[in-house]
Amino acid sequence: MTRTRASLALIGFIAAVGASACTPTVRLQVDPIQIYAKLDADVRVRLDKELQDLLVENPNLF
Repeated sequence: MTRTRASLALIGFIAAVGASACTPTVRLQVDPIQIYAKLDADVRVRLDKELQDLLVENPNLF
């Protein structure tokens, strides 16, 4: 009985090691996102606002 139990334990150990070696690995890679359009639009809005303010202050500029 002891030999059979040891054999079963060894087979169980080998099966556990084999099953853990086959676990799938999921990797997720996210590239950095660069947002140039929003920055560009913000700068244009600011420049437009400054230009409007200048035209209000100096109506004869153009």
